[in-house]
Amino acid sequence: MGWATGRAFDEGSAVGKMAATLGPLGWWQKWRRCLSARDGSRMLLLLLLLGSGQGPQQVGAGQTFEYLKREHSLSKPYQGVGTGSSSLWNLMGNAMVMTQYIRLTPDMQSKQGALWNRVPCFLRDWELQVHFKIHGQGKKNLHGDGLAIWYTKDRMQPGPVFGNMDKFVGLGVFVDTYPNEEKQQERVFPYISAMVNNGSLSYDHERDGRPTELGGCTAIVRNLHYDTFLVIRYVKRHLTIMMDIDGKHEWRDCIEVPGVRLPRGYYFGTSSITGDLSDNHDVISLKLFELTVERTPEEEKLHRDVFLPSVDNMKLPEMTAPLPPLSGLALFLIVFFSLVFSVFAIVIGIILYNKWQEQSRKRFY
Repeated sequence: MGWATGRAFDEGSAVGKMAATLGPLGWWQKWRRCLSARDGSRMLLLLLLLGSGQGPQQVGAGQTFEYLKREHSLSKPYQGVGTGSSSLWNLMGNAMVMTQYIRLTPDMQSKQGALWNRVPCFLRDWELQVHFKIHGQGKKNLHGDGLAIWYTKDRMQPGPVFGNMDKFVGLGVFVDTYPNEEKQQERVFPYISAMVNNGSLSYDHERDGRPTELGGCTAIVRNLHYDTFLVIRYVKRHLTIMMDIDGKHEWRDCIEVPGVRLPRGYYFGTSSITGDLSDNHDVISLKLFELTVERTPEEEKLHRDVFLPSVDNMKLPEMTAPLPPLSGLALFLIVFFSLVFSVFAIVIGIILYNKWQEQSRKRFY
């Protein structure tokens, strides 16, 4: 306050001296030029600040820029959540909107809930930042089960895999808070893992998904007094998962897998489930960024669109394509010729039976 008052006093003294020296008209013209120059510089600074908030932001040292995609993002006050046709996000199960978060499941047994984006994502390279919180009354190893973040072909399909369907098609990232495999002592829970599925694999609950996981890391995320974040980055067929769970506002590596092939046009979502054990599973925000990266002509050829998720050097069971449904004409022809064949077979059977009877009579006489 002292600095501001002193500055105003000095400016007032300068104005008085200037007015006495230059006279009324000269003083006004010079002061107007000063104001115009000062206001112009302030306006330029304001425009630069506003432009930096709306425009792209560079990520890292490479030629990568990120753009927030609002149709795939969600934050307070959660106006785009609901069941209407204009809503960008849909709730499912026990999920409910609160003022400060979206609660997927409360700290109660046998609950499940989900939040799904209604708009399919056709971005080639993207980054999803998830702000979440897991907390509850349960003590050590008496809480569960965790939450999942999805990029999948199907949406709004409840099931046993953290509240979503089993044998999904796409990518699943799991924040598992309860160890189901009692004998293992290699990993500490909560644990983050990732899985790519083409619809042929089942998530193994008894072994905490170990047979099908791409990688994982320990993440102590329960009952923390600071914000917890997870980021999923997909650039040039390279999947990277990082976390910020230490309250230091720094990303820490968790999973890095090259050669991941994900189709475009899938849906983002998040889900959770509780069983005999429970926790509050809250989502505060989901922010999707489009990443623009430079590609060489060779990379353009290698990074063509795919139609089924896969991972290089990882064999996934082949999916048998379902037979296309029969048209009305094809179905009519099949039924028609089946009836003709049946009638023909019956006639031949009757003729053979009559001949057999005639031969039997001749032997008898």
